[in-house]
Amino acid sequence: MRQAIDLSIENVANGGGPFGAVIVKDGKVIATGTNRVTANNDPTAHAEITAIRAACQREGSFKLKGCTIYTSCEPCPMCLSAIYWASISRICYANTKQDAEDICFGDKFIYEEIERPIGKRSIPTEAFMRDEALQAFRDWEAKTDKIKY
Repeated sequence: MRQAIDLSIENVANGGGPFGAVIVKDGKVIATGTNRVTANNDPTAHAEITAIRAACQREGSFKLKGCTIYTSCEPCPMCLSAIYWASISRICYANTKQDAEDICFGDKFIYEEIERPIGKRSIPTEAFMRDEALQAFRDWEAKTDKIKY
């Protein structure tokens, strides 16, 4: 955790956001990440996401079973989802989502949006061409050499 916190502090000094993450497997650091959203003009470049990307590349796998992620702040909805998709086994964090909210890094509105019916969300959303799109799903389902997630 100390390393994740140090990364977050150092990242602020280097033009990034106040977030750092470290992924550990078998007691060894396999990847680190910092928030580079504004530095890279990439809204997905959160510390946890950059650490997950680096760890997956290092491990040669999209699954990080047996890993622990140490993050300087409680993961936002996007990062939490990525942690689950990567099958990380344990999450440890320092600052809370309320601490982030207090410095205008809140994600409360996303949690609220997820709970709203699609038609009542702040970004207009519509579904169409489902019949055509289902072809890819049928092709995937029939594929015999697929790698399941």
